[in-house]
Amino acid sequence: MKSSIYAVIVLSVLAAPVISFAQQNSGTITREQVNNELVQLREAGYTGSASDTAYPADLQAALARIAENNQAQARMQAPQNSEYGTSASGSSQAGSSQPAVDTQALYRGQ
Repeated sequence: MKSSIYAVIVLSVLAAPVISFAQQNSGTITREQVNNELVQLREAGYTGSASDTAYPADLQAALARIAENNQAQARMQAPQNSEYGTSASGSSQAGSSQPAVDTQALYRGQ
């Protein structure tokens, strides 16, 4: 009985590191991407000092401004086909096919 308890404890200790590394990032972030995000935050008005007592509110407001700017830029770059939005992709067909009409025969009097 004691040996099975020890075995369970040893297995759980050995399995803990494997479980802790299960959540890995699908992609890595480069230093350039981090610097670009910091520049965007500064342009949005966030200074981020150590004595900032309104840290979460200021950061969330800056992130909201960045998201609004990104959405506005995406809308400006998206092609607009009409005043009601972009066209839907796809097509549909109904009915049967039409027979070909010989237009030359109409002009020859036949």
